[in-house]
Amino acid sequence: MPGLSNIIERFIKELLEEADGTVEIQRNELAAYFECSPSQINYVLTTRFTPYKGYYIESKRGGGGYIKIIKISIDEYEDINNIIVDAIGDSVTKNKAYDIINALRDEDIISDREADIIKAAIGDRALSCESNMRNCLRADILKNILLILVK
Repeated sequence: MPGLSNIIERFIKELLEEADGTVEIQRNELAAYFECSPSQINYVLTTRFTPYKGYYIESKRGGGGYIKIIKISIDEYEDINNIIVDAIGDSVTKNKAYDIINALRDEDIISDREADIIKAAIGDRALSCESNMRNCLRADILKNILLILVK
């Protein structure tokens, strides 16, 4: 018998197929449906629906909070997938990230304005965390931005 995480994953994937790749769910309602804690839902989302696997997740907390899951067909965008996996990885320096952004701009994948916005979002001033965590955070932000650009 499959574990609860597998069952929840399969359920969410079926919802995504029925909804053409985008679904909004409420964490508490899903937890109640499966008779588990909301942290179990979080676990499934963070381990099974990652950018590397072609998913983008938006989360809104609070009374009417929801989780929006978007399936990105990254197979159609092999170049972006290679950038995400090979070039960015789990950590990326500001200079390397800027090089990636400039290359995307030079190839007309993104506009000058989009390049400037992305650079502002991942620059050192915007990432006011400990310097040892900055490159990991920068990589996460850049990967998610690229996924949105190809959706």
